[in-house]
Amino acid sequence: MLGLNRKIVLKRLPSVLLIGVALAVGAGMMPAAAPPQLRYVVIITRHGVRSPTWTSDRLNQYSSEPWPDWGVPPGYLTPHGRDLMQLMGAYYREWLTSQHLLSPQGCGDAGRIYIYADTDQRTLETGRALAETLLPGCTITVHSAPEGSHAPLFGGAGKPDVDLAAQAVQERLGANSKDVHRAAFMALQEVLAGGTTPQKVLEIPEEITVSASGKSVQLNESLSVASTLGEDLLLEYTDGMQGKDLGWGRLDADKLLRILELHALASDLTRRTPYLARARGSNLLEHVLLSMQQAETGKAAPGALGPPGTTVLILAGHDTNLASLSGMMGLTWHLPGYQPDDTPPGGALIFSLWQKPGTAKYFVRAEYLAQTLQQMRSLTPLTLAAPPAQQDVAPAGCESAARTMGCSREAFEKSLQKAIDTRFVAM
Repeated sequence: MLGLNRKIVLKRLPSVLLIGVALAVGAGMMPAAAPPQLRYVVIITRHGVRSPTWTSDRLNQYSSEPWPDWGVPPGYLTPHGRDLMQLMGAYYREWLTSQHLLSPQGCGDAGRIYIYADTDQRTLETGRALAETLLPGCTITVHSAPEGSHAPLFGGAGKPDVDLAAQAVQERLGANSKDVHRAAFMALQEVLAGGTTPQKVLEIPEEITVSASGKSVQLNESLSVASTLGEDLLLEYTDGMQGKDLGWGRLDADKLLRILELHALASDLTRRTPYLARARGSNLLEHVLLSMQQAETGKAAPGALGPPGTTVLILAGHDTNLASLSGMMGLTWHLPGYQPDDTPPGGALIFSLWQKPGTAKYFVRAEYLAQTLQQMRSLTPLTLAAPPAQQDVAPAGCESAARTMGCSREAFEKSLQKAIDTRFVAM
C-alpha cells in the first residue's frame, strides 16, 4: 500500500516538478567529472631584460645624444631584469602548486625540476632567478653547456643553405617588398635625432631587399639596424627607465609600439620563415618532443632533457628560439601592447601535458605568455588573480582542438614530427 500511495501522490504533482525531481535524481546518480591532471610542463623562456648587445660607441653613432648607462656589460641581464624573472618564477610556482604538480612546501620537488640554460650570462642568470622563486630556499641546479662552447640546443645543429634561405625569405616577402613601414621609421628617427642629425642617419629604403651574405640572410642595412635600435628602446622601457634615460624623454608606449613594427618585420622574415625556423629550431624541438615522451612513459629516452621523473622542464634561451619554434609549428599570438608574434624579455612558450583521470589518454595545451609592458616597468607581482598576458596557441594539425582540452597527445606529436627537419638534429 505504501508503494501505491507514493504513485498516487506523484501523479498529482505538476509536470514541471516531475521533471525537476527526475533531474535531481539523475544528478545525484552521476558523479561530477574529475578535472584533468597536469603531469608535465615544458617552459621555453626568453631571458629577462638585458642591456643592449652593441657597445655605447656603436649605439651613439645613430643618436644625437648618448645612450644611457646600463650599469652592466653589453648583453648582460640587468638587476631589474633579474627581479622580473623572479616574479615569473613565483607565478609559475603558484600555478604549478595549484595544479598539484609541485608541493606547497619543502624541497622534495627539487629533483623533479630540470633547468637548462644557454651559456650567456643573461640566460644563466635567468635560469637561476627562476629557480630561486620556483622553490624558495631550495637548491636547483641550472644546467648548461660548457662556458664558451657552442650550444646546438639553442643555436641550432647543422648548416642551412644560405642561398635557399634567402630564396625562402624572398618568396615570403613577395609583393610586400614595398611595405617598409615608413611611419615606424619616422617615429624611430624622431626619437633618435630629436631635431638634430646623428653621425649615421637611418635612410628609409624604397623596398625591402634580401641577400645571402656569408652564413646568414641579410635584409636592408637600415632595416636591420632599425630592428636592433627599436629592441633596445623596448629594453629601456621594460627596465623601468625614466626621464631622459627613456628615449631621451621622447618615447612613450604608443610611439614604442609603432617603432616595434620594424623589429617585428625583421624578426618575422629572418626567424619565422619556415626554412630558417626549421634550421635553427629542429634540434631544440626534437629534444622537447623526446622529453615529453619520456614524461609520459616514465622510461629513459635518449635525447630527453632531464632524468625520468622530471615534471618541470625549463629552457632559458632567446627570442630567436621562440621565433623559430613558432615559425616551424605555425604558432601565432598577439598580446596587448605588443606587435603580433612579439617575443619580449621573459616571454615563454609553454607545453603542458595533461591526463584524463582514470584513462591512458593524454592531451597537450600550448600557450604563450609574457608580462605586459606596465607589469615590467613597475615590477608588478604576478599571481593567478593578476597574471601575465596569455594566449592559447594551436600547432598545425591541432587548430580544431577544443580550447578546454587542447590537442590530443598523438596529434601534437605528429605536428611536431612534421615540423622537425632531421637534417638539423643532433643527439
